[in-house]
Amino acid sequence: MAHRTAIIGDVHGLLTPLQRLVGRLSLGPADQLIFVGDLVDKGPAPAETVDFAASLWESADYDVVLVEGNHEDRHRRYRRNLTVRPKIAAEQAGSAGELPGLTAELSERARAFLDSAVPFLRVEPQGILIVHGGIPGSMDVFPESAEAFAALTGKPRQRMSKILRTRFIDKDTGDFLAQGKEKPGDPFWADVYDGRFGHVVFGHQPFLSGPAEFPHATGIDTGAVHGGTLTALVLDGDARHYVQVPGIEVVAPQQPSDYSPAAG
Repeated sequence: MAHRTAIIGDVHGLLTPLQRLVGRLSLGPADQLIFVGDLVDKGPAPAETVDFAASLWESADYDVVLVEGNHEDRHRRYRRNLTVRPKIAAEQAGSAGELPGLTAELSERARAFLDSAVPFLRVEPQGILIVHGGIPGSMDVFPESAEAFAALTGKPRQRMSKILRTRFIDKDTGDFLAQGKEKPGDPFWADVYDGRFGHVVFGHQPFLSGPAEFPHATGIDTGAVHGGTLTALVLDGDARHYVQVPGIEVVAPQQPSDYSPAAG
């Protein structure tokens, strides 16, 4: 069987849908499974979800990679602060109970899997760049490797970390805008992204109507934890297709935003 790459959108603690989706993918030893980030939080079984993903990673039946999402980043910083800045960790725990809760429930291999997360991933020969959030319009250089990313410090590191959280960007400067800070006319990043770093596959922004296809980007967070579906984008040579399973049933599906891709 030819090498395939399956990229799964935001899971958010939905163990059963993830198990069903992985089963439907029928991946083999030559294949690769990539999580686009945000395995944890919001859903009913975050620790079990990470442990299931870690079991796939540990089994080595096929290559498994976790691209870090903003939720994994937050938990990683909390676990680090428990050791190096316990007062800060206590403040974090006080405002977000899911931080100590998940940490207490994680198995050893689940922690190891979370610690293996990479900030981004390139998929060749398709020329795809996988990030969790997006690309600010003001970003004109991108690290060649995760090691180069890790070597960044100070403001360059802070600028690059925005790829975990980018949604809307300033219409004049292209700069990252924190959630809720966008103004009328500020575009969603993928509507204006010009493909300078390759075709980007991303999560972070839920699209309840299905995968969002832009000229140079594809959004695969289809809101599984908000009443939508859990989606995998499968790359098979030059061909690509989606595999989807139902997400969690909710009484009133949450609409994180009313955003939808621009027409055309």
